[in-house]
Amino acid sequence: MKKIFKKFTLIFATVGLLTTGCETTDLDLTVSPNDLSPEQSDPNLLLNAIQLAYVSNQDDFSDNTAGLTRIQYFGGRNYFNGLPGNTLNAPWARTYSSSFNIPGTGVSVGILTNLQTLEAIDASSDVDYSFHIALGKLMYAHSLFQLVDVIGGAAFSQAGNPAEFPAPILDSGQEVYSAAFGLLDEAEALLSSGPSAQGAIDMFYGGDTDNWIKAINSIRLRSYKNTNNKAAFDAIVAGGNYIASADEDLQFQYGVSELQPSDRHPDFEAGYTNTGVGPYRSNYLMDLMLQNDDPRIRYYFYRQANGVPGAIDVDGNAVPPNEETISCSLFTPPPHYAGFVYCSVDNGYWGRSHGNDEGGPPDGFLKAAPGVYPAAGRFDDSQFNETDPITGVLVAPGVGLGQGGGGAGIEPIILSSYVDFWIGEMAATDAEKATAMQAGLEKSIAKVQTYGAVDGSADLSFEPTAAEVTAYIDGIVADFNAATGDDKENIFAEQYFTTLYGGEFEGFNYYRKTGFPTTVFPNWEPDPGPFPRTYLIPQNEVLNNPNLTQRSDLTTQVFWDTNPASPTFPPAN
Repeated sequence: MKKIFKKFTLIFATVGLLTTGCETTDLDLTVSPNDLSPEQSDPNLLLNAIQLAYVSNQDDFSDNTAGLTRIQYFGGRNYFNGLPGNTLNAPWARTYSSSFNIPGTGVSVGILTNLQTLEAIDASSDVDYSFHIALGKLMYAHSLFQLVDVIGGAAFSQAGNPAEFPAPILDSGQEVYSAAFGLLDEAEALLSSGPSAQGAIDMFYGGDTDNWIKAINSIRLRSYKNTNNKAAFDAIVAGGNYIASADEDLQFQYGVSELQPSDRHPDFEAGYTNTGVGPYRSNYLMDLMLQNDDPRIRYYFYRQANGVPGAIDVDGNAVPPNEETISCSLFTPPPHYAGFVYCSVDNGYWGRSHGNDEGGPPDGFLKAAPGVYPAAGRFDDSQFNETDPITGVLVAPGVGLGQGGGGAGIEPIILSSYVDFWIGEMAATDAEKATAMQAGLEKSIAKVQTYGAVDGSADLSFEPTAAEVTAYIDGIVADFNAATGDDKENIFAEQYFTTLYGGEFEGFNYYRKTGFPTTVFPNWEPDPGPFPRTYLIPQNEVLNNPNLTQRSDLTTQVFWDTNPASPTFPPAN
């Protein structure tokens, strides 16, 4: 199993592999410890498994959608071919019943199956496991909302009952949303009395039930905004009991261990290797932040080169094209890319544009790396790579194992800055929208700036000053207030997408709901096919479930997506 489970097996070792329930005194020695019955599982390990599955889902959901909104790089010239049926296999499996077992515990890293087991243990035990069950319901509900958002429906009414329903149907998006809201109600009722964590490791809030209730209300907010339920949305905002400050942010903290299993941020693992950077950064986002002089840019991206072939370097000089490292620097941009950065961003922001599917050139120590936020890489203090003129060897490699913050970053899930932009999205007036955007920017930049210190080797004299940050925010708000029509909407959407960096899932929802920003780079291919309104049904489920038939396109719309059909919407595609 990729990512989180692979990285965090050590958590189970540190909390102790208690392979029997705390009420059990008899051990049938004829039963293999690898084949324990569910009632013998330790509830704390079950909760750990639920949390790890949930974090992995959040990482996958964000990674799989961020490329479509250009916050991250998408490498497919054709949308349908670039999003095959196996794209969502892992999130689907983790939501319902993962097949990835924790050795010696009888516990799988999944949500629904472990939640059901917790409920069974609680029903037969004198110990109150309300805390465990509440977190399981919350994480199951959030994953269900997201499955609807990316597939259009999900299994619920027949899920988790293989004896009666071995091939569960997909319920409609409306039905699953309603059921997920019900799960949140149940979770809140369990948490309202402040139940004990019973020694469990709460990987997010350390057992603080008040913060978990704020998280529940914030998950409600993201779901009400999607469905345009303004009355319900405004009621929560008026109550004030939601994620509103950085100390309440719903996020997961990674570690710095390089030993297997590693517990570092996935982007750090892929970007800080002995062979250089792996995945590319998005040309769209880097160029947007560069043109805006965004104070977060040195935290988001670490430049290894002071210039990109075909663009202008940090000293204002033209960098000659280079066929070996970035072949498109020799190309003439096609007509549909007129007005956009086709290949090379200025000032060393070496990435790729949307849909560029060229091969892998020797640019591992040239292209931009994930920065200190949120992946805990390096803060960009303009320490560009240099090559010895005699030997041709790099003398200042930009990335490598253990550099920067060593990968001890975060997985942002719901941040207070995100919520402010949701409030702006649902605002009744432009003035309210501007106020919410300003609050979101203030919180986002303040949080991002705290990560400069995560890179102990950084020269923080390159950090933006308080005056520069204030000037930036005031300038954005002034531009928004002065703009009209699409220009106003684009300013808000661009700042929202920039703020979402690292936890991008809701950007996909916003883009399908509003069509903004219209300033995103087009696909490399003039005709990439209709923009994906939903993904294919997870292929593993289709192959094993005779009640499901795979779709032949990506144009099915979620129930809350009432915009014109593809390909006319979103307009930038």
